[in-house]
Amino acid sequence: MKNTSELYKALNERILVLDGAMGTMLQRYNFTEEDYRGERFKDWQYSLKGNNDLLSLTQPGAIEEVHRKYLEADADIIETNSFSGTTIAMADYHMEELVYELNFESAKIARKVCDEFTAKNPAKPRFVAGSIGPTNRTASLSPDVNDPGFRAITFDQLRIAYKQQAEALLDGGSDILLVETIFDTLNAKAALFAIDEIQEERNIQIPIMVSGTITDASGRTLSGQTAEAFLISISHLNLLSVGLNCALGAKQLTPYLETLSKNSDFFISAYPNAGLPNAFGQYDESPEFMAEQIREYADKGLINIIGGCCGTTPPHIKAIADLVKDYEPRKISIKS
Repeated sequence: MKNTSELYKALNERILVLDGAMGTMLQRYNFTEEDYRGERFKDWQYSLKGNNDLLSLTQPGAIEEVHRKYLEADADIIETNSFSGTTIAMADYHMEELVYELNFESAKIARKVCDEFTAKNPAKPRFVAGSIGPTNRTASLSPDVNDPGFRAITFDQLRIAYKQQAEALLDGGSDILLVETIFDTLNAKAALFAIDEIQEERNIQIPIMVSGTITDASGRTLSGQTAEAFLISISHLNLLSVGLNCALGAKQLTPYLETLSKNSDFFISAYPNAGLPNAFGQYDESPEFMAEQIREYADKGLINIIGGCCGTTPPHIKAIADLVKDYEPRKISIKS
């Protein structure tokens, strides 16, 4: 991985800024069913509206524009538009066959824009994180309340699906693989197992970011783990970072980040939502207000990578980037 040494160097020098919400930005385009289909899928027999990953093929200009706006807002790391890019999630649209292409093209778009910004300012290299979401099936919980032992998916099915996605993201130019929004650690373990297989087969070291999601005030993931238990169950791997994203606003995330920071030798990442959603599912926190909440992370020395999840936009990322540039990154034993 050619940019790995630059990535570690940057992490040891400053807090790196991750981008904000792709979905929030894409909503602003108000794409219709026809826009999602484009020319290529105009006769597809199933509805495609809402398949944001598909936009990497049918509206690549929009995806590129969103990446560009986040880079202009000073993001160091850009996530690929591939959150649902597995055969498992794409089955909803009967598009399993497109999975490799979707991920490859998503990574390629992000790579192109990052390279452009790095060329303009080589002192601030930009990195591509291949986004690997949780899928819409869980390996730990039954979807049937009447049959608690039932599972809609097996570990092996998840491993195969994640491996295909990860390979395409790497082939398209990702510097990092980001296993994110983890609500079921067993799913994440399948993804990490698959990535480990790729490392062995290709004889490469892949920087891996792992980001869980605490789903409520009990401080647990959906599959019932505390932040500390989540950390323990993935710590056997050589990870770049571990952290938390989504579900909660910055303030609510603080105690769980403290737990991770205190107990981990990995770099720590956080990308919270812009507060908690209101009654209409919208996020109300302004960029300035959100940045002020994140100041606590920086003051306490909790983070190495910071960004935004649901409801965050380029102005949110800009406000966060402006804030953290004055802070030292969280100190850990130096990795390279």
